[in-house]
Amino acid sequence: MKTVIDELQLDAAVITDEYNMRHISGFRGGEGALYISDTQKVLITDSRYTEQAEKESDFTVIEECQSHKRETILKECMEKESVTGDFRMGYEDKSMICASFDKLKAALPVGEWVPMGGRVDALRQIKTAEEIEYLAKAEEIGDKAFEKILKILKPGMTELEVAAELEYQMKKEGAETTSFNSIIASGLNSSMPHAIPSEKKLEVGDFVTMDFGCKYKGYCSDMTRTVVLGKASEKQKEIYNIVLKAQLESLEAVKPGVSGKSVDKVARDIITEAGYGECFGHGLGHGVGLFIHEDPRFSPMGETLMQPGMVMTVEPGIYVPGFGGVRIEDMIVVTEDGYRNLAHSPKELIEVPVE
Repeated sequence: MKTVIDELQLDAAVITDEYNMRHISGFRGGEGALYISDTQKVLITDSRYTEQAEKESDFTVIEECQSHKRETILKECMEKESVTGDFRMGYEDKSMICASFDKLKAALPVGEWVPMGGRVDALRQIKTAEEIEYLAKAEEIGDKAFEKILKILKPGMTELEVAAELEYQMKKEGAETTSFNSIIASGLNSSMPHAIPSEKKLEVGDFVTMDFGCKYKGYCSDMTRTVVLGKASEKQKEIYNIVLKAQLESLEAVKPGVSGKSVDKVARDIITEAGYGECFGHGLGHGVGLFIHEDPRFSPMGETLMQPGMVMTVEPGIYVPGFGGVRIEDMIVVTEDGYRNLAHSPKELIEVPVE
C-alpha cells in the first residue's frame, strides 16, 4: 500500500472495499474502513467485529458507533498527521458508492480527493505462497465435489437439485461457502453461458454444464465441466473436442511475459477456424483470489503481461442457441516457466451412464 501512497503523493488513503481491507489488514469481517498513512494504520469497525478485528489484524482497531461515527474517527486520524497545505486523501473510486463518498467529502477537511483507480486492487494480482495454498485447496474441494456429482447425476434430477448437491458436497469437504452462484445448465439451457439453475429436469442426451466454486479461508475456486447424460451425438462430440483443443492449446501458451490477449487469441482462433467464432462471446479467463472475478484478464483487450504468482482461469466455450453449449474451465497459477494447473478433474468427454 505504501507504493500507492508514494506514487500518488497521498497524505493518507481510505480503504472500504472488503477484499482490499482483507488483503491489506487481514480483517475478514468486511464491514468498516481502513485509514492508512506513513504514520498510522487504523481499522474502523463496529462492535459486531471489533474482537475479531483485534485477533486478525495488527492495525489499531477503533470502534465506530452513533456517538463516535466513522467520519469523526477519520477526522481525528487526519488531525494527527503533520501536513502542510491541502490534505491529499486517496479513495477507491472504482468501488465506493456515490452516497458514501458524498458523506465523507462533506465531513472531512480534505483539500484534494485523489481517485486511486485500480491501483489497490492490483496489489492482489500476484499471490503469495500462502494464498496459492488456499486457492489450491479451494479448487481441490471442487474436484472432489465433481467426482461425487458424477455418481449422482441421472435423468429426472432438476438443475436446482444438481446445484444443491454440488454445494452440499463442497461444504462437506470443508468449503466455507460458494464463491458465486453455481451455474447448472442442461440441454438447450447450456447455450446460455451464465444460465440460472431452474426446475428443468435432466434428460438423456443432454449436455450438462456445471460451473461452480467455493471459498476456503476466504479464497475462491472456479471450475467448469460439461458432460453428456448418456451417449453423446456426433455433433456434441465435435463441439466438445473443439473446446477441449482450444483449452489445451491456450494453456500451453501461458508463461511469464505473454499478454492476456495473446493467450485469448490462441483459443479464439481455434474456435473461429472451426466455424464457431460467433458462439464464443466472452473472454478466455480472469484472475481469481479473494474475489471470483479479478484482474488481469485473458481477453481480446487483455494488455497485462503474465507474471509468476498470478492465478487465472482458462475457460473457452462454444454456445449454440437451439442446440446447447460446452465450457471447460481450469484454474491455474503462472509459474517461472509456464503454469501449474490447480484443477485435476478429467477433461475428456464424459458420458454419464444412465439406466
